[in-house]
Amino acid sequence: MKTLTDLEMEKISEAAAVVAEKYIFSKVSKKEVQDMELRVEFNQEDGLDVDVEVELFLDELCKADENLADEAAQAALEEIDRQIEKLSE
Repeated sequence: MKTLTDLEMEKISEAAAVVAEKYIFSKVSKKEVQDMELRVEFNQEDGLDVDVEVELFLDELCKADENLADEAAQAALEEIDRQIEKLSE
């Protein structure tokens, strides 16, 4: 696998953020999300390793599943896989 450029990593991170956001807002309304942080880390030392972390700060009355942030991170990782596959073609 080739090493990703900074621009490629930025585009992949943006696509992952969009997917994570769409996933979250498909489960809860925007009014219920007080803040959200998404971190994508790339490590290319021994192949490619990507870590995605989603942190959600929801309204205290929100009845969202406590796994929502993890599910959004998983959706983001799946999008990263799709984006990397496209680059490999």
